[in-house]
Formats: sequence, C-alpha cells, structure tokens
Amino acid sequence: MAEQAELGEKKSRSLRPLGRLAPYVARYRGLVAGALISLALAAVTSLAIPLAVRRMIDHGFTQADGTFINSYFAMLMVMAIVLAVASALRYYFVITIGERIVSDLRRDVFSHVTRLSPSFFDVNQSGEIVSRLTADTTQIKSAVGATASVALRNLILCIGALGMMIVTSPRLSSLVIVAIPIIVFPLVAGGRSVRRRSRAAQDTLAEASAFANETIAASRTIQAFNAETAAADRYGSAVESAYQAARSAVSSRALLTGIAITLIFGSVVAVLWFGAHSVLAGTLSAGTLGQFLLYAVIAAGSLGALSEVWGELSQAAGATDRLTELLDEVSPIAAPANPQPLPLPAQGRVEFDGVHFAYPSRPGKSALHGLDFTVLPGETVAIVGASGAGKSTVFSLLLRFYDPQQGSVKVDGIDARQADPDALRQRIAIVPQDVTIFAASIHDNIAFGVQGATREQVRAAAIAAQADEFVNRLDRGYDTQVGERGVTLSGGQRQRIAIARAILKNAPILLLDEATSALDAESETLVQRALDGLMHGRTTVVIAHRLATVLKADRILVMDQGRVVEEGTHQSLIRHGGIYARLARLQFDAANEDALAAAK
Repeated sequence: MAEQAELGEKKSRSLRPLGRLAPYVARYRGLVAGALISLALAAVTSLAIPLAVRRMIDHGFTQADGTFINSYFAMLMVMAIVLAVASALRYYFVITIGERIVSDLRRDVFSHVTRLSPSFFDVNQSGEIVSRLTADTTQIKSAVGATASVALRNLILCIGALGMMIVTSPRLSSLVIVAIPIIVFPLVAGGRSVRRRSRAAQDTLAEASAFANETIAASRTIQAFNAETAAADRYGSAVESAYQAARSAVSSRALLTGIAITLIFGSVVAVLWFGAHSVLAGTLSAGTLGQFLLYAVIAAGSLGALSEVWGELSQAAGATDRLTELLDEVSPIAAPANPQPLPLPAQGRVEFDGVHFAYPSRPGKSALHGLDFTVLPGETVAIVGASGAGKSTVFSLLLRFYDPQQGSVKVDGIDARQADPDALRQRIAIVPQDVTIFAASIHDNIAFGVQGATREQVRAAAIAAQADEFVNRLDRGYDTQVGERGVTLSGGQRQRIAIARAILKNAPILLLDEATSALDAESETLVQRALDGLMHGRTTVVIAHRLATVLKADRILVMDQGRVVEEGTHQSLIRHGGIYARLARLQFDAANEDALAAAK
C-alpha cells in the first residue's frame, strides 16, 4: 500500500498521465493539423502587430504622411481579420478534437469495464466508476479541447515574444531572461500542490457520487425505513468533504495565480522603467520601446495564462490517471491465446472435478472444498443446502466469473479456462433470483443478449414464458417502458421476462437460481409452468431453498460447507435420513401447519 501511495504521489506531480491520450489524438490527424495551422497563423499574426506599431510610431508621425498612416491602419485591420478567422478555426478544431477524444475514451473505458471479472466489482463501487466516466472525462474534455489549445497558443506566443524582444533590444531582453527563473521556479513548485490537491478533490467527489448512486437506486427502501434524513445527512457530509477538498485545490491555484501575475508584471515594470530612461538618454527610439513594450506584454500575458492553464492541465492529468487506472485493470478471466473450441453440436454436459475455490476478496475463507459432480446432457439436477453452502458459487464458476484455485470446471468435456468465455457463456442461459430488468422496453429486455431478435421471436419467447398475456394488457404492449430496474412490474412479471429472455437465447444449459422463491401462489404456478417448458430437452441445474420446487429433479445434490454430502432422488434422500431429510421435514411440516391454520 505504501508503494502504491508513493507511486500515486509521483504521478500527481507531473502531466505524464496526459501522454496516455496521445493514441486518441493520433486518430484525428486532420483535425490536429487544422488546429495547429490555425494556431500558428493566429500566433504569427499576433507577433506581427508590434512590428507595424513600431514603424508607424517611428515613421508615420515624423513624416506627417496621412497616406502612410492610412495604409498601416488598413494593414492592421487586415491582420485583425486574419487573427479573428484563425482564432475561430482554432476554437472549432480543438473543441471538436476534445469532444471526439472524450467520446472514444468513454467508449473504451466502458467497454473495458464491462469485461472485467466480478472480482473487480467485489471491491470497487459502481458509483465511483460512473463518476470517472462522467466527471473525469468532462475534465479531460476541457483540457484536451480549450485548455490544451490555450496552453499551446500561449507557449508559442511566449517563446515568439521572447525571441522578438531579443531581436528588438538585446540589452533590455537580458534583464527579462535573468528574471525568468525567478518567475518559473515558484510556478513549478506551486503546481505540485495544485495537482496533488486536485486529485484528492476528484477522489472525494467520486466517493460522494458513489453514495448518491447507491442511495437513489434504493430510494424505496430508504423511504420505507424513514431513512431520508440520515441519507441526506450522510450525502451532505460527503459533499461537504468534496467541497473542502475542492476549496483547498482552488486556494492553491488562486495563490499560484496571484504570485505568478505579481512576479511577471513586476518584472515587466522594472524592465520598462529601465527602457524609459534609455529613451530619455537617446539610446533607444520611442517606436522600439513601444515594440518591446508590446512584446513584453504579450510574453507576460502568455506566461500568466500558462500559470492558470497549468492548474487545469494538472487537474486533467489527475482525471486521466484515474481513467487509465481502469484501462490498465487486467481481468483474471480472459480467453487464452489459443482457445480450445467447444464441440459441436452442443451436448450440455457439466463436470466439477476436485474444485477448490475461495473468493479473491476473501482469500482465507474457502467457499468450495474438493467439489465433485457431473450433470449429464438433458439431466435436471437440483442443488440444495443451507445459506453459505456454496450453491451460488457453483453457478459463478460455471459461468466463469471466477476460476478455481484447484481442480477444473468442464463444459462438454472442455476445461472452462481453455475455452473462450464468450463461447462458453453462449451455451448457458440463467434465470436468476434477483432479475435484472433494464430501463427500456419489454421487447428490449427480452431480446437482451440476442442481437437482432425480431418482434415475432420475442413474442414467441414471451408466449412460452407465460408473459404474453400480461404484456398485451399494457398500454403499449411490447414497447412499454418498464422504468429503472423494472419498478413498474410485479415480481412474477419480472421473473417471466427473465424466463422469456432465457428461452430466446435457446442455450443447451439452463441455470435456475431460486426462480420462484419470492412469488405468490398464482405467480409461482405461472412461472413454474413456463420453467417446465424451458427445461424440456435441456441440461438444467437448479438452486432451491424451497424443496417443493425440486421434487421432479432427476437427482438432488445436498451441499454443506462447500462439499456435496448427499446425492440422490427426493425419495432416496428422505429414506437416508440425513441433512436433506431434516430440511424436508422442517419445510413440509411448517407448510402443513400453515395449511391447517389457514383452514381453521
């Protein structure tokens, strides 16, 4: 941890993270060329204006020639138009580059994050990731667009003005060159503090955003427990911390700006005082001093602007650092260099061979201990056991969300680690207990994962899932928007949409995770009828706490502390008198008592 903190501190002291944006910039060479040309034209035009001013002062007034003055003013007007056009083009090109690069960056980061293994999300908050995709990319857009352009423009102007100052008056320029280190040193030293505090402000804001994301998603739970005030207080505290961190960064930047302007313009005043005495002594013309004055103002203004944009670039460097941390995250779950193809046609055979597994977030606590079992093609196998026995872990390994530390998980005889994860998951459909419904139409929710599914295919899947009837009762049918997480649907309706989604996928292996555990009797009957149709002809693995739902299984595996401790049919396990018999007695006796109480 100490080494990571030290590394982060080193990164915060430089603009090096911005270099990671170079490949994105390189994609748009045409826009970059247009920006550089317009930028150079604007800078050259600005640097040419003092030359015209000097000639007008030294020659125009002395000759009392109105034609000479008119021609110079006309030339100045032309130069002003050229400067305006070049500046407008520069703005267009650089803002377009910024928008394009940030769009690409957001897409790449999001695409990469969606492919990271669940072990990453076990230890990272989704709200913070979203904050990086929004707030941090907005900071980068500003830097890559306007800020970088202003920085480059002022850098060119500063160097060009210093060069012209030397050409105009080497004597006065020597005084300016001596003053430069005095000005630059505090800027560089102060910039480190700005970058460090800017990164801290961004991290604090991300934490506040993560809490807000989590809280808004659970708004009904919060209201049900009258926890609105507590949530608001906690978010207010988080926002206040973000404000204090941002205020600290702004204070450092404001102090840096004040010091920069004082040093820069103080040095200009001192140099001009010396130049004014040179004019009085006759060693320097008034026009030359005017030209030098204009170049000194351009150089000073450019250097002052650089001190300001330096802080913005520092903030963008911190934001880029946070985003590239996501891009650099390597998922332990990836396709091998030469993935082994799964056999065709698909069989649906599942094997767990001596599997030992502990979650990466809890490496000291094993979830599975030498797990062994086989599910034959077309067989229905139920997995039961107490909470924490390892049932859901079996599904996670089968879907290759994680890899076992020892042993192997095989699908159709191929070790999951040797196969392409996409090809592996294509053979598996899952109906989870906690159904994920997106804020989209019912059609899009059913078709999720099957690109290009037609309305006829979606409706056929819904009919098979006993969902078509309730969908047709909705105002817009399959085009009805169901709200975030499907809040406008009942639990049974969400489950039937999940079943329709699995039917549409038409995978040879079906995973059912407590698919009817939270439903009323009527909904359970409809869902079970849909499941019976879905299970037909498929290899099915069922996780269930309610034993009444697994009576038809070909085999039942009883798990305890990560091991299969009993195996058989319902009747054979009852006769065995072990853990399953005890669970069955508890559940069925309780059900009978409830039925008797209802009858009375």
